[in-house]
Amino acid sequence: MTTIEASQSQVKLSLPLEYQKDLFHEIGQEDELVILARGLGLLRIITNFLHAHDAAGDNLILIVGADERENWWIGEALAEKAAVSQAVKARGLSIVNTESQTVAARWNLLGNVENIGGGLVIEYDVKTPFEYANGFSQYAGLIKPETITGMVVLHADRVIATSLEAFILRIFRQKNKSGFIKAFSDNPEPFCTGFAPLATMMRNLFLRKPSLWPRFHVTVAKSLEVKQAEVVELEVAMTDSMREIQTAVLECIEVSISELKKGNTVLDMEDWNMDSALHKSFDIIIRRQLDPVWHRVSWKTRQIVNDLTVLRGILHSLLTCDCVTFYQHLETILATHSPPAGTTRQSQSPWLFLDAAHTIFSVAKSRVYTGTASKAVINSNPIGKIPSTLTPVLEEQPKWSLLTEILEEIEREAHFNQVPQDSTYGTTLIMCSDEKTCRQIREYLQTMNERPLEDAGDNDTDESLKKESSAAFMMRRRLRGYLTWKSDFSKISASLFTEDQKARLGGNPSSGGPRRQPDSFRGKAPPNKRRRLRGGASAASGPGRSATGVITISEDKPVNVAELFSGVKPTEEEKALKQEIGVDPFDNMEDYFQPYEMGDLIVVHPYDGDMDERVLEELKPRYVIMYELDPAFIRRVEVYRSSHRDRNIRVYFMYYGNSVEEQRYLSTVRKEKDSFTKLIREKGNMSITLTLDSKGVDDPQEVFLRTVNTRIAGGGRLVATAEPPRVIVDVREFRSSLPSLLHGRNTLLVPCTLTVGDYILSPDICVERKSIKDLIGSFKDGRLYNQCETMLLHYKSPMLLIEFDQNKSFNLEPFADLTSTIGQHDLQSKLVLLTIAFPRIKIIWSSSPYQTAEIFEELKKNQPEPDPLTAIKIGLEDGEDSTNPRAHNQAPLDILRAIPGITSKNYKNIMMDVENIVELSNMEEKEIAALIGPEAARKVYQFFNKSVFE
Repeated sequence: MTTIEASQSQVKLSLPLEYQKDLFHEIGQEDELVILARGLGLLRIITNFLHAHDAAGDNLILIVGADERENWWIGEALAEKAAVSQAVKARGLSIVNTESQTVAARWNLLGNVENIGGGLVIEYDVKTPFEYANGFSQYAGLIKPETITGMVVLHADRVIATSLEAFILRIFRQKNKSGFIKAFSDNPEPFCTGFAPLATMMRNLFLRKPSLWPRFHVTVAKSLEVKQAEVVELEVAMTDSMREIQTAVLECIEVSISELKKGNTVLDMEDWNMDSALHKSFDIIIRRQLDPVWHRVSWKTRQIVNDLTVLRGILHSLLTCDCVTFYQHLETILATHSPPAGTTRQSQSPWLFLDAAHTIFSVAKSRVYTGTASKAVINSNPIGKIPSTLTPVLEEQPKWSLLTEILEEIEREAHFNQVPQDSTYGTTLIMCSDEKTCRQIREYLQTMNERPLEDAGDNDTDESLKKESSAAFMMRRRLRGYLTWKSDFSKISASLFTEDQKARLGGNPSSGGPRRQPDSFRGKAPPNKRRRLRGGASAASGPGRSATGVITISEDKPVNVAELFSGVKPTEEEKALKQEIGVDPFDNMEDYFQPYEMGDLIVVHPYDGDMDERVLEELKPRYVIMYELDPAFIRRVEVYRSSHRDRNIRVYFMYYGNSVEEQRYLSTVRKEKDSFTKLIREKGNMSITLTLDSKGVDDPQEVFLRTVNTRIAGGGRLVATAEPPRVIVDVREFRSSLPSLLHGRNTLLVPCTLTVGDYILSPDICVERKSIKDLIGSFKDGRLYNQCETMLLHYKSPMLLIEFDQNKSFNLEPFADLTSTIGQHDLQSKLVLLTIAFPRIKIIWSSSPYQTAEIFEELKKNQPEPDPLTAIKIGLEDGEDSTNPRAHNQAPLDILRAIPGITSKNYKNIMMDVENIVELSNMEEKEIAALIGPEAARKVYQFFNKSVFE
């Protein structure tokens, strides 16, 4: 392209490697799908491509599929490149966000879209960007596909037929035949699932050429071998107890998988093996296969599916957490899966009955302490002290001592080579899997030279205290925290059980009356609501319960200093000192403080995808310690080293030998290699779609034939309709996949803001679409009753469409629950009451959006086309403007409808005369009564002016 050739001199220095240059020139020549191996710098290539068009000026590129973090990355990169290259025409990245920007701001930005240039990101999860070009909309004419130079699609592996990205690309290609489409992905595995997955994905992207760049690509391998990094591979041996626990967990996983296979013989179980069970996506794959038959699945199968996630988490915690935290995690799992005392409910997972489960808990306990630690002993022991009946073992992670040795080696080398030999800063970078592991390593490095002198009187003869560097101080502190947690844990468990009994039995379980609190809690807050002690003592906080029901430990927050010194009046000297400190401008700060030398810094950072490239570029580390393996980061280091030949870097990567960690790493590399091999084979055998032209647009004759109506009774002659069928769609419905499927079936969509209904198929047919989740919520707040009432008032054939998900079971309740008594609050009962109240409402059951599109086609046959202007006016009051921006902002409307006194009949008066919620909260009762009446105004006024102490 001329744009890229004109800007090549400005972006050449940003792509130093040969494969980057080749890929950059390749995507500039034609539209294609680029699948790049992880860690090879995909975002760098994308930002250079965008900058080439941005620097040329008069180009508007729409970026699709990028998340918030990637938007920030692209915006920063474009700004930096524009500053370095001094490109006058470069305009950077513009973002249209429905959450942080007002309607007026978005209108102003999209209204001047021809002056934006550069890159444009539209948060299309709420409204599609091309609804503005379809007419009959309050956004009509703000942005047109013809004004867009091209589309850049990130995460192309997520683009499926029902996604909004596919909908956007289809509209763009139909209305703009000259613009380009470039799709990128660094995740090859999804392109290898299903029948002809690559060809299917190319069809969704309207592309015809895939470009594959694996790690074993000749150009990539040659580019990364120019100057390789110094790599030190360190295999760490697990302790005997860790190896024993790992073997027991793997045995539980193997038994669980075999039980799943026995109960689900009709499913495809090719990937149900131990190798796949180590990856995060394993339980997701199983759930995806079980979703269509979830109503037929037994309780045991559902329990095992959840257990696989728990067991995989145990394996991860074994290798990353210290022994105290790991044992505490096991106790929370056991408490979560154990039935309450005094009940006959059997909710324990099947793997807990295995001998291997007993091995997991017993060996995990022996890693922490030996002896007895009963509730009575812990409660009677002073807070912060270890009971005499307990002997700490506190087994340390083997990687900690090796990490200390590596840092000592780095320190010795830095001492003898004080003059830097390259352009690096000499920083040491430690990379971990998550932030939790980072906090653990930071605490270890800060306390590894500390001595637990305060515990000298305890029963402790541990030889680790005599070592130069150990985790004894940190581990004993965690043991004391664990004993405090265990003491509170028993109290909270008893309290939660009591509350559960009261909720289920409506009072005292024995007498049926209200249950009194125990004397020890009388006049106090419940155990899980205790006040924090001064100094933030760990004994003051107790565990809570998350949304999933798993008991978690809450972290203490710093105590407010004002609370500590409440009631103490400062002296005159303290007042003067406070004033003096308050006006100190810190002009002489250099006399007391100085910045750290970069060579003295040890940075502990979690893996963060493409953001790791920025960390390497900013820190310029001399030493990188990979505390845990990550194939993508290894390649990023290779790219970084080959891109900067004047910077030397040494990489230490540590892993447990013969462990799940090593097996997971090797399996990840093998899966990616196999995926690229399958893609190369499919690319060689892929046929060319002849029904599409060079730009992926349907042939005009094919489009004409689709409008021919052959369903004429009596074998009459063919009739060609003047235009495709038309459906009026509410703009809020573009969140779903149904509009995309309707558009794909050659249906003209007219997006409008409808007051009544979601889809208008004809002047007489109005459809209100409800997903299962939305249906339950509509019954709960009474919204569905009002919607049915208004549809009956304005349309002859109102319909309620209940749509299920494509990959979910087409059933409201599991078969096992149909035998139970259906109460008045069940969903089936509410549907019966709805049909009794509105007998003219027709209910349509659809198993998926695909079936819904077919149903709409059948309903529209031999029906006149609806009028958009008429559909917009239906339901509006006299003088109400349908183009009012406030009428289309759904979030404030939902908040307004939740206020007591605001109903479906009076909320419009508030919206038309009140600017926002803040103004409504400051209004007097008389002013509100003038809008919605005295009774409703009293409720609204009391809601906003109610005291928090009432």
